[in-house]
Amino acid sequence: MNSIRLILLSMWFGVALFFGAVVAPAAFSVLRSFFLPNASEIAGSIVTRSLGVINIAGFIIALLLFCTLLINRDPQWRLASSLEGICLVIVSIATAVGHWIIAARMRALRVAMIIPIDQVSPADPRRIEFNNLHGYSVKALGLAMIAALIAMVLISRKQN
Repeated sequence: MNSIRLILLSMWFGVALFFGAVVAPAAFSVLRSFFLPNASEIAGSIVTRSLGVINIAGFIIALLLFCTLLINRDPQWRLASSLEGICLVIVSIATAVGHWIIAARMRALRVAMIIPIDQVSPADPRRIEFNNLHGYSVKALGLAMIAALIAMVLISRKQN
């Protein structure tokens, strides 16, 4: 059972890592290289949609693993299981906040700006708030990934 749990969490972690390290930066870099007037708007739409899938998957996987942890408690691993449970709760909260609060507010701001974000002044309060929310989004995903990594180590230790 722990092997399946470890595979699920590792797959999500790998996707989240690949997204953050490769997909998001590449989308912005490639589209900007074409000197499109709304390159950031297009790249942001691609990244937003992809990140939504990653956040929802992280939320579901973390909840599923937390439930299986509660069902299959082993008294020999009480401390490790408690720490793993805390990490899984952090993953689920961070991905939920990232998707249903931060990303939702960012989408609302983009709609309120009416014009593509590339054309909005950096001094515009909506653009400033958008940029701040982007920072929170990065931190939320980073926190979820760190918690997932710790949970992966704890799960793998139970297998030995």
